[in-house]
Amino acid sequence: MSDHNHSHGPAALTGINNAFVIGISLNLAYVVVQIIVGLNINSLSLLSDAGHNFLDVAGLMLAMLAFRLSDSKATARYTYGYKKASVLISLLNAVILLISIGAIGYEALLRFRNPEPLPGKTIAIIALIGIVINGVTAFMFYSGKDKDINIKAAFLHLASDTLVSVGLLAGGIIIYYTQLYWIDPLLSIIICFIILLSTWRLLRDSIRLSLDGVPENIDVEKIKSVILQTDGVQHIHHLHIWAISTSQNAMTGHIVIKDDMKNDDLVRLKVRIKHELEHHNIHHTTLETEFENQPCASSDC
Repeated sequence: MSDHNHSHGPAALTGINNAFVIGISLNLAYVVVQIIVGLNINSLSLLSDAGHNFLDVAGLMLAMLAFRLSDSKATARYTYGYKKASVLISLLNAVILLISIGAIGYEALLRFRNPEPLPGKTIAIIALIGIVINGVTAFMFYSGKDKDINIKAAFLHLASDTLVSVGLLAGGIIIYYTQLYWIDPLLSIIICFIILLSTWRLLRDSIRLSLDGVPENIDVEKIKSVILQTDGVQHIHHLHIWAISTSQNAMTGHIVIKDDMKNDDLVRLKVRIKHELEHHNIHHTTLETEFENQPCASSDC
């Protein structure tokens, strides 16, 4: 059997870590520019986007911490290490975004009553910078977005920010040519809906993993099929699948085997099953064996 290492290797750690550092640095600098310009021209859309981007920077920092914790080693007290902290951080990320949505939406509704004159050209220029920064950093996380929910959260943050910047660019152009200043708070409300769409899925996934639900990338029926197709397995029950981190999954189950199976054959059977499950995103497998004629008190047998 080939040796599979499903933890983050040094190359993966370095690549993703660099993406986090670059993303945090660029977005933090962009937030400073947005705040300075937004205060100077009194643009709510720029200030609200700056607030959102600042929370995204905090989210990126938390995601980077979670990514590193997901590779933590086991201790006598924490037998899975601090891997589960990555799930809690993804949940915290979602909550932070929801708070951001509420604050931006409330301020936008108030501003609708008294829209103020704004320099559309300045808004458009700042938005164009945002498209470049957010687009480049989002692309850096694209390849890892399906492997870790926190990397996925980082990608969703940055991708939604890119779309928001596109909206701000369009809004700046409209204001410049039409002087329709109510476009500014309207864009803030649109920003809220865009953030909400990406946040809702992140919140849902984080809650499911926090409650030890089956991870989204796991097909339970497929896992059963893989086990049952292994020669020597008669039945599978007491199947439990959960996430021990945002990138690693575990499974326990009872397999029923033939009464005449020898111990050496049983060892090889378990090795084959674990090897196959590694290709289906199950990184830690614990199997209990029962013989065909062995009585079972559970109704799940």
